[in-house]
Amino acid sequence: MNSRSLARALLASVALAVSVVLAGCDTDQVSLATNAKANQPVSPKLVAAMGEKDMDLQSPILIRLFKQEAELEIWKQTRSGQFALLKTYPICRWSGDLGPKVREGDRQAPEGFYSINPSQMNPQSAYYLSFNTGFPNAFDKALGRTGSQLMVHGDCSSRGCYAMTDEQIAEIYSLGRESFFGGQKAFQFQAYPFRMTPVNMAKHRNNPNMAFWKMIKEGYDHFEVTRQEPKVDFCEKKYVFDAARAPDAKRDPVFDASAKCPAYIVPEDVASAVREKEQRDEAEYSKLVAKGTPVARMNTGIDGGMNKIFAAKIPEGSTGLSEGAEGNTLQMLAMSKAPGTIPGTVNPPKPNLEPTATAPQAEPVVAVSAPATNTRVASAQPAEKSGFFSNLGRKMGFGTADTTATTPPPQATASVAAAATPPTAASRLKAAVTRFVPGHHDTAKDKPAVAAKPAEPAKPAETKVAATRPPLKPSVNDGAQMAGAAPVVSSNSFDSRFGAVK
Repeated sequence: MNSRSLARALLASVALAVSVVLAGCDTDQVSLATNAKANQPVSPKLVAAMGEKDMDLQSPILIRLFKQEAELEIWKQTRSGQFALLKTYPICRWSGDLGPKVREGDRQAPEGFYSINPSQMNPQSAYYLSFNTGFPNAFDKALGRTGSQLMVHGDCSSRGCYAMTDEQIAEIYSLGRESFFGGQKAFQFQAYPFRMTPVNMAKHRNNPNMAFWKMIKEGYDHFEVTRQEPKVDFCEKKYVFDAARAPDAKRDPVFDASAKCPAYIVPEDVASAVREKEQRDEAEYSKLVAKGTPVARMNTGIDGGMNKIFAAKIPEGSTGLSEGAEGNTLQMLAMSKAPGTIPGTVNPPKPNLEPTATAPQAEPVVAVSAPATNTRVASAQPAEKSGFFSNLGRKMGFGTADTTATTPPPQATASVAAAATPPTAASRLKAAVTRFVPGHHDTAKDKPAVAAKPAEPAKPAETKVAATRPPLKPSVNDGAQMAGAAPVVSSNSFDSRFGAVK
């Protein structure tokens, strides 16, 4: 018995020694599967899907990722040599905003084209399994962008990364591992803010990152028209796709991200196909802009996004900056099965409450500015029958007013304070008769007056802040703010002083 145990120990030692020797020769391959998590086989269901799509288990892969849609795509090379979509994974969590990573600590997840080789696969990740995106690439470095350890990993937790569930990353990791075992030296990782469609480009046309997005869209288009992994180079601090040697050149062009571009060509069949797609996209984009496609709102105070399938599983979950179907759709998704385990520590994005959260409290209801002595407002109360004093006051220029949810200017506040004790009917009549001027022209003569009413607290639902409301979501009461909707009211009139809040 002891001899058998000793023999096993010796065999284990030999195996370990051999693994160390092999690690010295080919560290990358040995590091791919050093534990049970990293050595999980590809699921039979996914292998069957490959067979149906004319793919081999160990054929090359390519990954595309979209922040706004919160989706990660695995593409795999078919036996015809082109790539086809194998599977789309919803992203559990990503952090930052739409746009590239610029500096260490900005919580941004990178955007652009990156190359993943076996050494970037991490079987010992603290987030179950992971692979390093390779940020910064040569383009990022040429612009002075900084950052490190930007990963695609499990645990649904992100600080500048793309986080999946453990089950998802296990499957993605296994697909990458098998492609390396099949001979692929590195697979391409393409990260985008959104699917580069004319609709999305039109929606984000005012975004300061648009120049960068148009540049990486060229690579997106190269893949779309060829279904081949685009060759990526950098020069003059820009991306270059599918560059080839010029006909009269004696050697392949040498690229430097910070240097002048060398002489190169793009194969005509690829160039023409890309050019045709760009023309179609540009024509569609122009139509969308011409018909007034709303511009996407710039977001502040929201950290990243989450696919709606995961947001639906979390109490008060929000998709954040990702496209989400809120309300009933999220409730319906809550009944479906999540693609993996969502840890209890997940921190979902905050909902976008910017329009109300940042609104100044003292902003007036109406969006027009008026002199202190003449405030044009829209009446929110129904017309009532005129009384003697009300008619007399109207002839003197006293109109009806409603300043619901409006913070009065300093002089108006002082006027209200000075008139804390309402005058008697006799004093009002005396004041009106004293001020009466025969022949006074009453611009509101044909409009019914609203009798003064005791002050009541303003209803929250009537509070509208028109000055800070985004133009894409006009108030349902905007129509009441048209010029001439209510008569001009004297700032020291009885109605304006004692009917300020109705």
